[in-house]
Parts: sequence; C-alpha cells; structure tokens
Amino acid sequence: MLKQEPLMNQVTLYKKHHQESYTDDQIIEMFLAVCSRSKYTIRNYKLAIERFRQFISYKSLSEVTWQEIEVYKIGLIKGFCSKQKKPMSSATVASFIAPLRSLYKWGSDPNIKLFQINPTSCVSTPRISVNSGNHYLTKQEVGHLLDQLKKQRFRDYLIGLTFVLMGLRVSELSSMEWGHFATDVTETSVWLTIMDGKGGKKRTIKVPQQLWELFVEYEKSRDINSEDQRVFSLSSRQVERVIQKASKQCNLGKKFTPHWLRHTNATLALLYGASLQQVQHNLGHSHINTTQRYLHTVEQLKKAAPDFVQDGLSEFLK
Repeated sequence: MLKQEPLMNQVTLYKKHHQESYTDDQIIEMFLAVCSRSKYTIRNYKLAIERFRQFISYKSLSEVTWQEIEVYKIGLIKGFCSKQKKPMSSATVASFIAPLRSLYKWGSDPNIKLFQINPTSCVSTPRISVNSGNHYLTKQEVGHLLDQLKKQRFRDYLIGLTFVLMGLRVSELSSMEWGHFATDVTETSVWLTIMDGKGGKKRTIKVPQQLWELFVEYEKSRDINSEDQRVFSLSSRQVERVIQKASKQCNLGKKFTPHWLRHTNATLALLYGASLQQVQHNLGHSHINTTQRYLHTVEQLKKAAPDFVQDGLSEFLK
C-alpha cells in the first residue's frame, strides 16, 4: 500500500504549482486588471513596476527580498537609480514605491497567495511634507495669469479658467469630453461628470454659468467631423506646458503648475464660504482629512491672533 502524503504537504505542493503556473508578466497584468484605478494610474503603476524589474535584472518577483526594495528606495533618494543621476523628492520616491507595495499586498493576500510573503511590509515610505499651503495664487496673480492666457489663445484661457473655477486634476481636464456635460432636471444648471477620476471614481461638478457660455463659444470653433470628442485635444503633458508657458510670461516669481490652480480653487472656495464637504466633493477627495489641510491656509488668510491684539491696543498705537 502506497504511503499517502500528509494533507498539508499536498496543499503546499498545490500552492507552489499554482504560483509557478503564472509568469511575472501575467501576475502584473492580473494586478493591473483588478486594481480598479484610472487609466493614468494604471499607466504610472506599470512604468513604476517595470522600472523596479529593470533594477533587479528581472529577477522573479516572488524571490524579491525587503532588502532589495530598501536598496532600491535608497537608490532613488540618493539619485543612483534615476536616469539623470539626481536625487528624487520624497513624493517622487513614494510614487515609485507605492505600486510595489500595492502589488505585493494584493499578491500575498491569503485568497490569492501568488507571493508567499510581502517584502514591502517592513519598507517605510519617505515622509512627504505637506507644502500645498503656499502653493496657490493670490487674486491678483490669478488675474495676471488669465490675462496672459488670453494673449496666448482663447483655448489656453479656457483651460486656465477651468482649472481655477472647477479645481480639476490635469488628467481629468485632458480626458474631458463634450458628452460628459449635461443639464439638470430644471435645465438651469450644467454639470460635468468626471468619468475617470483618481481611483477610477466618478463625480459630478457644477459648471459656473459664465464658464459654460465660454465652452459653448469654444465648441463652435471645433471640427464637428473629428473623431476625438474631447473638449481639449491635448495630452496631460501638453496641458501642463500651456500653464508653464504662461507662468514664465507672467513673471510672478512663482513657477506654478496646473496643480497650483487646483490648490487655488480649494483655498478660494473655503475663503469665500464653501463648506468643507462641498470642496471635498468638488475635488474628489476620498477622505475629509485631505481637504482639511486647506483650512490652515484659509485661517492664515483671515484675521490672525496679532490682529486682535492690535485692535485691543489701538488707542496706544496712534
């Protein structure tokens, strides 16, 4: 009578065979297919994972150790692993480590078990300082920017105005289509549906009336036979260049980006009376804590403690 292997050994052999039946390329494709993120995030994740695979000389992902990921992280921080051989910011390093963390967390899940261990579990992410507090434009600076964008071309002006008034991300603006606009049931307001926001989430944003009138004017100039139904037939990078060009021409002493205009939108909205929940929904933040960071900036712009002291001692300051 043949001796039967213990049940645990059979399970181990099955899992090992199951794991080895997939190549790393197949594992990555499965991960990207189920991670439920926007196409821009999927693109960035794919590039980040491929960059790491090049660093480890395409060693099997299941054999990667935490030490190798730690060395990779240090290499990014010090600049050894960058193409320009320059140190990367904490935010950039975190953006390269995050996809690896998500991949291994997913693959090591007990129900998936494509990886026996998660080598990223003991790798810390660089601390990212929240510096959006001063990454905004003042009211006058917004005026200078819009004037400059008008000089460039009407399209550029409309792009800048959309960023300032609606607080969109660059990817959301570049993927915006004419079919994404709709009127409400009373036909008094126009709303834009963000089809592919961060995390693949949808949300609706009200389009200010004057901005919508400019969209209607702009639509008249487009080629109705074009297969591209996007409002602005530009890539995210091309949109960034539009704002960067205006930034240089304005000569405001700030090298601002489209994301600065998103910060500006949130700051001005709170300053002029919008609720925290309204701003959270408009920006598409998953957590209210992310939106709350703008409150500190708004509080600084309002009357501060020294102002109250000055008022109390005004009779002695004349």
